[in-house]
Amino acid sequence: MKLHTKILLTLVALFTLSFAGFQDAQASKADDTDASYAAVYKVAKQNLGKPYVYGATGPSAFDCSGFTSYVFKKAASVSLPRTAQAQYNAGQKVSYSNIQKGDLVFFGWSASSISHVGMYIGKGKMIDAQNRGVITESVKAPWWNYVGSAHVANFDADNDTDD
Repeated sequence: MKLHTKILLTLVALFTLSFAGFQDAQASKADDTDASYAAVYKVAKQNLGKPYVYGATGPSAFDCSGFTSYVFKKAASVSLPRTAQAQYNAGQKVSYSNIQKGDLVFFGWSASSISHVGMYIGKGKMIDAQNRGVITESVKAPWWNYVGSAHVANFDADNDTDD
């Protein structure tokens, strides 16, 4: 009987820890921050032209989710999950018609198979890290299958950029 009690207590502890981690992820979906979109955009723009390297998180090379993680951490002190799929799962979903500058845009086959992420910069464009390096391109480019968008930070409304 003691063994069953230990197993049950262990399972309860694991469940509790897992649930606490889920709550932390939910709480950080759209972190309030004193940062501005202009600051995030500036860091993203400073990295244009850097090479793409699978698994790279900067500052000299990036993969797609390494780039978005780096930009938000450096410019807004917002920690994003490491992979594009995890960033999609953690973000507060927004429709394309409600997308704002600084939101993340996601690509893949479906919501459960996200393979790419970029940062929306307005006028249908994004900055992303892909096989041509860190570039600015259209969100609706024919080589990407747009799946969705997510809001990951609340920026100061006064600080915008017209680029």
